[in-house]
Amino acid sequence: MKAKRVAGVLTTLLTVFGVLCGAESARAKDMRVLCTTFPIYQITRNVAQGRQGVDVKLMLPASLGCPHHYSLTPQDMRKLARADVLVVNGLGMEEFLGAPVKKANPRLRVANSSQGIEGLLPYAGGHRRREHRHDDHARQHRSGVNSHLFASPRMTALLAENIAVGLSKADPDGADVYARNAKAYAAKMNALADEMAALVKTLKNNRIVQPHGAFDYLARDIGLEIVAVTQPHGQEPSAAEMLKLIETIREKKAGAVFTEPQYASKVGQTLGRETGIPTAVLDPAASGPDDAPLDYYEDVMRKNKETLRATLGVHE
Repeated sequence: MKAKRVAGVLTTLLTVFGVLCGAESARAKDMRVLCTTFPIYQITRNVAQGRQGVDVKLMLPASLGCPHHYSLTPQDMRKLARADVLVVNGLGMEEFLGAPVKKANPRLRVANSSQGIEGLLPYAGGHRRREHRHDDHARQHRSGVNSHLFASPRMTALLAENIAVGLSKADPDGADVYARNAKAYAAKMNALADEMAALVKTLKNNRIVQPHGAFDYLARDIGLEIVAVTQPHGQEPSAAEMLKLIETIREKKAGAVFTEPQYASKVGQTLGRETGIPTAVLDPAASGPDDAPLDYYEDVMRKNKETLRATLGVHE
């Protein structure tokens, strides 16, 4: 009887030891994923959901928007040092990265969400950017490629699929989860793009004015025509440029001037007032709240859809 009790105790201890070892092993396999920008963070969260042991964090402030003139902070460097995977927008959006990243974390895997995507557009009316001689991303930006793919649901579907590939390379055991999530998310994004394109076909006027190049992909993918850009360098236009914009808007018979929540609306409102056409806000989802739900992007795009309907009108 005593021998049985001893055997039972030993079995229990071995079981506990096994559980502890298993827990330690699970912790050792935990993967820390860091995303540079808010839209890439939101897509990555959707792709990684349900995969145990994967911790997805955002590097830059959710409210920042596009980090065209951003500089790394000591806090950013600490986040990079702890990360296993860095998911980037690519196409030069993160030109603030480069040598400091390799110094902070030589083992860091980088997943480029825009890698290999076809149908890229030239950057018509972008920001003036700093140049770094040894930064591949900066070289891409100097070549004039528009990096705002995320503002279009159609392109966001492709970003999700790329992110799934990047996560799978770092975590092969989770490949099925990432692929399944990306496929479902891409289908949802493509359906949303179809809805928006169907609406645009019914609009009384599909010609719009935008602040800078954020909506180029969205316009192309759903059938809008951009006839003018109000702040092509991220700066307020001069008096002469304003007069030219007014002339262009009237000549092209634009239906509305759209502003972004990430930028001041003064120029757009002035142009709308001077030309007599409506002014409204479209959101490229470049920024958002810290506690954004998983469907935040979809919700923003549906609001954009209703804004287009209300501002440009539909044929009865």
